[in-house]
Amino acid sequence: MPDRDNDFIMSDIDRKIIFGQQQQSNEQELATKMLQIQSKRFYLDVKQNRRGKFIKVAEIGADGRRSQIFLALSTAADFRDHLGTFSEFYSQLGPPNSDTIPEDGKLKSEMMIKDNRRYYLDLKENARGRFLRVSQTITRGGPRSQVAIPAQGMIEFRDNLTDLLDEFGTDDGGFKGDLPDGRHMRVDNKNFYFDVGQNNRGIYMRISEVTTTVKGNFRTAITVPEKSWSRFRDYFRDYCEKMAECNEKSTTATSVPAESASPQ
Repeated sequence: MPDRDNDFIMSDIDRKIIFGQQQQSNEQELATKMLQIQSKRFYLDVKQNRRGKFIKVAEIGADGRRSQIFLALSTAADFRDHLGTFSEFYSQLGPPNSDTIPEDGKLKSEMMIKDNRRYYLDLKENARGRFLRVSQTITRGGPRSQVAIPAQGMIEFRDNLTDLLDEFGTDDGGFKGDLPDGRHMRVDNKNFYFDVGQNNRGIYMRISEVTTTVKGNFRTAITVPEKSWSRFRDYFRDYCEKMAECNEKSTTATSVPAESASPQ
């Protein structure tokens, strides 16, 4: 007789691995789709948190390994269009031929940019077959995450993604113009990065400090909402002016001749 309690526990653990601990992250799951492509399972989850809606793409390999990427709705729409282009390109390829595979295995590549995230789409071929690798990186630091979609499943993946976008739309909202480019400055053994980004709560600036030591690099960062930039600017200007006055007084005091300061 099967152990029903153990069956329930394993099912609950599997769900936490796939979908994450929603109560801890305060995320609400709005919709989900599951695809079985060859030996892999893919979950397309439309989620919402205090910053807005987004799509999480999770890949579960045959060995249970899990990887995931996150897409803004507008980025997901771009990705859907690229899937169509890659699928058409793939359909025109001949049978796999080990003699004609490029050295890096890449047959076709594209890139998408959204705020401080970059997405690299590479249709590749190796001894196991052809697949679309989708890599997500964050500019100036942060881990790289990626999923690999078997080439035969790109159309199915695109169609399921389209269903979700038809239901929830593709508009991220917020500012529509071009954001300023990031800047960098170095002071002694420290690097400072100023990056402007946008999420569903608005525009912000992330100021990162990277300190180089013999043990490696250490990064800390603060995020400043756009609505408070002018106040930060005023505070910095005030401190700069006060320090300039202090430095001027200090310079004047040290430059007075010793004889003029002694009593007659």
